Amino acid sequence: MGQCRVIIVGAGPAGVRCAEVLVAAGIRPILVDEGRRDGGQIYRRQPEGFNRSYPTLYGTEAERARSLHQTFESLRGSIDYRPETLAWNIFDRQLYTVSARVSKALPFDALVVCSGATDRLMPVKGWHRAGTYSLGAAQIALKSQACAIGRRVVFAGTGPLLYLVAAQYVKAGAHVEAILDTSSLWKRVRALPKLAARPRVLVNGLSLMRTLRGAGVRIVTGIEPVEIHGSPEDGVSGITYRGRDGSTHQLACDAVALGYHVRPETQLADLARCEFRFDAETRQWLPAVDQDGRSTVPGVYLAGDGARVLGADGAEIAGKLAAWALLQDLGRPVPEAERDALRRERGVMDRFRQGLVEAFPWPAEQAARLPDEAIVCRCEAITAGELRRVVNQMGACEANRAKAFSRVGMGRCQGRYCGHAGAEVIAHAAGVPVEQVGRLRGQAPVKPLSIAVREEVE
Repeated sequence: MGQCRVIIVGAGPAGVRCAEVLVAAGIRPILVDEGRRDGGQIYRRQPEGFNRSYPTLYGTEAERARSLHQTFESLRGSIDYRPETLAWNIFDRQLYTVSARVSKALPFDALVVCSGATDRLMPVKGWHRAGTYSLGAAQIALKSQACAIGRRVVFAGTGPLLYLVAAQYVKAGAHVEAILDTSSLWKRVRALPKLAARPRVLVNGLSLMRTLRGAGVRIVTGIEPVEIHGSPEDGVSGITYRGRDGSTHQLACDAVALGYHVRPETQLADLARCEFRFDAETRQWLPAVDQDGRSTVPGVYLAGDGARVLGADGAEIAGKLAAWALLQDLGRPVPEAERDALRRERGVMDRFRQGLVEAFPWPAEQAARLPDEAIVCRCEAITAGELRRVVNQMGACEANRAKAFSRVGMGRCQGRYCGHAGAEVIAHAAGVPVEQVGRLRGQAPVKPLSIAVREEVE
């Protein structure tokens, strides 16, 4: 059993805690991570030479970030750590990776995918202009490069991340022109009983709001983005939005950060042939997992935001549960009382997650109102009108059929950023439920590879 070859993908909260449990059980896992250093997106490390403090970088989560980083450093000698390594395919019980233009096939007995989450985006006319970023990209620029995406930034979308990143920008001294939230205050009030399941997190969220208002940041709720203005030469110059009363307003800015919460990064789970199920609450397809992270494929486990978005602390719990599930499947003993306690804690987190879904819903109806000229797939410049054409003229009412006719989702991002909105456009044009449209099938490589990549035997 000690010779069991275990691979963990991702060195964020879930991956680090999973490795911690496995190392304590006498297993030396291979830890593959695309990042240059551990921490994932939420606890992303700053580059060498930067000396910003933990409170400056991570705010109220400073001690959690410090703890995770310290745990990882203590594990370095007990794991096979492979940073700056992209996991780009899974086939025949092998994980395919590439690093420094060298591709390797790594056989595994057990695989724990802790792939994290990416931004969930709804297109708006003009979002292809230079100066439009996702919330995650805006946060990376601040954490990794200590710079803002613009001098006058508008944050638009909905969800806690919208306010978190805006507050981080304010704290860093950047100018936030406004926050434009598609959700209404009434929806948040109705969601309070579920949000109260985690009072400390709720208080932290309210504190962010106070910080932003105290800094004079304008916050407008219940809006609908109409258009991001600008030119090919100069990029973004402003944004138009529609208010609750139907009136239109325009703000001048030189950058826009867009985001509608986050979505699980599921490409590797798809390539591993895990089953997916439609989640009606969030209107998306998610991999099927049991309460401890077992997928429908024996020996493949999914943990953290790559399976269910519960936040960084929820990801830490999921990483431990997945590790214990793996050990149990190997016939090893697991701490039943501790596992049960973590399951209960995660249940509380899931109630809070449901509250977030109600408070900050995915604005599916916006897809129906996108003008034909609005670009949906930025990689391939596919417009909403083109998607409607392949539905109405070619009968492409299923996601992959529409992809074949229009090239939507065939670009660099492989549908990560256009897939959900594209499905909503297709569903409305076809007059069918969005679950009937299905989802874009995963394809390898999950991200582009250099033509100069060479293969080596592990």
